[in-house]
Amino acid sequence: MTRAMYYVCTLLASAACLYGAEASAQQWPNRAVRIIVPFPPGQAADIITRIVAERLTPALGQQVIVDNRPGAGAAVGTEIGAKSAPDGYTFVAGGSAALAINPHLYKKLGYDTPRDFAPVTQLVDIAMVFVVNPSLAAQNLKDLIQLAKQRPGELNYGSSGSGSTSHLVTAALAARAGITLIHVPYKGAVQSLTDLITGQVMLVADTPPTVVPHIQSKKIRPIATSMSKRIPQLPDVPTVDEQGVRGYNLNTWTSIVAPKATPEAILDRMNAEIVKIIAQPEVQKRLIEMGFIPVGNSREQFGTFLAAEYSNWAKIVQASGAKVD
Repeated sequence: MTRAMYYVCTLLASAACLYGAEASAQQWPNRAVRIIVPFPPGQAADIITRIVAERLTPALGQQVIVDNRPGAGAAVGTEIGAKSAPDGYTFVAGGSAALAINPHLYKKLGYDTPRDFAPVTQLVDIAMVFVVNPSLAAQNLKDLIQLAKQRPGELNYGSSGSGSTSHLVTAALAARAGITLIHVPYKGAVQSLTDLITGQVMLVADTPPTVVPHIQSKKIRPIATSMSKRIPQLPDVPTVDEQGVRGYNLNTWTSIVAPKATPEAILDRMNAEIVKIIAQPEVQKRLIEMGFIPVGNSREQFGTFLAAEYSNWAKIVQASGAKVD
C-alpha cells in the first residue's frame, strides 16, 4: 500500500467513525440513562439529582436512574463514572469535593478531572453556614475573630473529616482572618453537629439543609455565610466578606459531568434538557426552599467555572496541609 493510499484509508476510517458516533448520538437515548451519585441517599447531591432525574425521564423518553455509589469522600462513585463507556448512558453528579478537592487531597486517585470528564452543566451552588454553640460569646463573625485572638489556640471547630469542604472552608477562614482554630475531624456531618450542640466543639461550617433545622430550634447560632452574597434561606445572616474578611467567597456545588469522550451531540442534548429543568419555576422554588441556589449554565460556562474551582481548591488544600492516603 502506497503512502497516499494509506492516508486515504485513514481518512475514510476516521469519517466512518465520526459518522457512526453522530448516528449513535441521533438515536440517543434508546435505553435507560444512569446518573451516578457518589454519596448515600438523602444527601444534598442525591436530593438534587433525583429532582432533575425525575423530570429528565419524560424529557428524554427513557428512564433516568439514580445510582448511589458512596465511599472515600465521593471518590468511589466518581471513579466508576470516569471508567464508564463514553456512550451517553452514564453521567456523574460531580460536586466540588469529587471534582475540585479530591484530586489535590488523595495521593492515589482513580480519576483525573480534566482528563477524564466532560462538563455538562452546574446544577446548584450551596453556601456553607458557619454556626456556633449558643454558649459561645460570639453573636457574629467579628466577635468570633476577636475571641480567637484573645484566646489563641483555645477555640476548636468540628468538620466532616480531614479534607472535607467543612474543614477546608473553616481553615481558609482562619488563615484569612489571622486566627488559630483547632480542627476536630469527625466521620460525618451528623457527628460534628451533635458535638456542636452539646458543646464539645464551638464552631462548625455546613450546608443550609443540614444546619437550618437546628438554627430554627435555637440549638445552634449562625454567625456568617460563606458566599459573596447573602443566601435566601438566611437573609439576616451576613457574609464573611461583609464582616471584614474581604474577598472570602467559598461554597460547595453539584454538577453533571460525563466520561470525557461522550459525543458532543449527546452532551449538548443533556445540557439543554437539564438547563430547561433547572429554569422551571417549581424546580427553582423547591431548590431554594431546601437551601440550594439554582444555576443551570452552558457547557462552556461550567467548563470555565470548573477549571477555576480546580485551581482554587488546589491552593486551599495545599495551605491546609490536609492529606488522605
